[in-house]
Amino acid sequence: MLIEFKISNYRSIGEEQILSLVPAAKQRDFPSNILEKGKNQALNAVALYGANGSGKSNLLRAMGLLDKLLHHSARASSTTKLPYDPFLLKKGWNEKPTSFEITFILNDFRYRYGLEFNQMAIVAEWLFRKGQGREVSLFQRKDDVIDTSSGFQGSTKVIEAAIEATRDNALFLSTCDMLNVDEAKQIFQWFRYFNMVDGLQTDDEEIQTVELWQNSEYQSKIKDYFCNLNLSIVDLEITTKTFDAEKEMFTIWTRHNMYDDNDNKTKELLTWKLEERESAGTKKAFHLSGPILWALVNGGTLIIDEIEAKVHPLMTLNTINLFLDNKTNPNKAQIIFATHDTNLLSYCNLRRDQIYFSEKNNWESTEIYSLSDFVYVVKNDPAIKGEKERPDTDKEKRYFEGRYGAVPAFKNFRFLNIPEHGEER
Repeated sequence: MLIEFKISNYRSIGEEQILSLVPAAKQRDFPSNILEKGKNQALNAVALYGANGSGKSNLLRAMGLLDKLLHHSARASSTTKLPYDPFLLKKGWNEKPTSFEITFILNDFRYRYGLEFNQMAIVAEWLFRKGQGREVSLFQRKDDVIDTSSGFQGSTKVIEAAIEATRDNALFLSTCDMLNVDEAKQIFQWFRYFNMVDGLQTDDEEIQTVELWQNSEYQSKIKDYFCNLNLSIVDLEITTKTFDAEKEMFTIWTRHNMYDDNDNKTKELLTWKLEERESAGTKKAFHLSGPILWALVNGGTLIIDEIEAKVHPLMTLNTINLFLDNKTNPNKAQIIFATHDTNLLSYCNLRRDQIYFSEKNNWESTEIYSLSDFVYVVKNDPAIKGEKERPDTDKEKRYFEGRYGAVPAFKNFRFLNIPEHGEER
C-alpha cells in the first residue's frame, strides 16, 4: 500500500513536492475509498489534473523511474550514467542532486526509502522502518559511506559483502537484493506490484498482458474483462508461433457475431486480428487489461499517465470504478492517474483529498496541491480565515471557471491576422 511520494529537482519539478495518499482529517465523503492495513490508512485512488506542460507527467514519470533504478542499477556497468535530468530554469539547480522518497506499507511495517543522485553517482540513500514503536534506521548512505543497523534483516556477512560490492552509481538496496539479503528481497516483492504506464504508448503493456494470458487464472479474467467492455467483441484468443529457440511471435484475435439478412444474430462468428481491424481505443483497452487485473489481483499500485487517451470517457470511468469498488478491489489495490477528463470530477466518486492539481509557479517550477487543502480567501481581507471547498459543489464547473487554478491561460490570438476570403468555399 503506497502512502506517499516525494520528489525534488527533476525535469519541471524544482522544490520538493509531495503526493500524499493519506486521507485528510475531518473529511467524511466516500469513506469506502479509504484502505486500511493495521493502523495505517491510504486512499485507493488519486487523480491529477493540470494544464499541458504543468508537470503532471513528470511527477508520474519519476515514480516509474524510481522503480527502474531499483531494478537495473545493480546490474549496470560501472561506467553507466544515471538518468539525471534536473530542473534547468534556475541557476545552480543543474548542480544539485535529484531526490526521490517513497513511503509504503509492507507486512504491517511502514517503510520509507529514498535516494539522491546526479549523473555519475548515488550521493545519498536511506531506508527506515516503522512498526508499533518509533521509526528506526535500517541503513543510511552518504557518498561512499554506508552505515547499516542490526535491525536490517539478513546475513551480516552478506550485508557486509553488499556494502563492498555497491558501486558509486548503483543503489545499495538493489545490490542487497541481488545478493539475497532477506529484507531487501521482501521490499523488491512490493515493487513487483508497482507499475507505471504511459497511456499514450501502451505497447509494453500489450506484452505484459500476453504474458499474463499464459496463466489460466489471468486468461479467464482478461477475457471476461475485455469482452464485458461492450466493444462488440464476444471472444478473444491469442496464438503464438515460435520462429527459433529464443523468438516467439504472438497474434491477438477478436471474434464478432455475424448477422443474417433480417439483422438477426446467427451462430456464426467472424474472427480477425486485433491489430488490423480494431480501433485504437479497443487496442488500448486490451493492452491495459493485464496491468489493471495484475494490480487488482495482487493489491498493487497502478500509475497511468493520460488515462483517458484514445478511449471513451465511460471506459475511463469504468476503469477507475474498479479500484473504488470494494467488490472488484478486495485486495486493496491503488490507482494514480493523470487526466484531462473533467467528467470524472462530476461522475466519479472521488473525495476532495483524491483530487490533485498541477501548476507552474512564478519561476516555472511545478507545484502540486490537493483540493482538500484548497481554501477560498476573503479578497478584501486575506487575514480572515477562508472556507474550504464543500464536497457537494460542482467541481467540474468550478475547475473550468479557473477557481482551482491548474488550467491553461491563453493569450489573445488576434495577432495571427488571418485574412477573410471574399467568397464562400
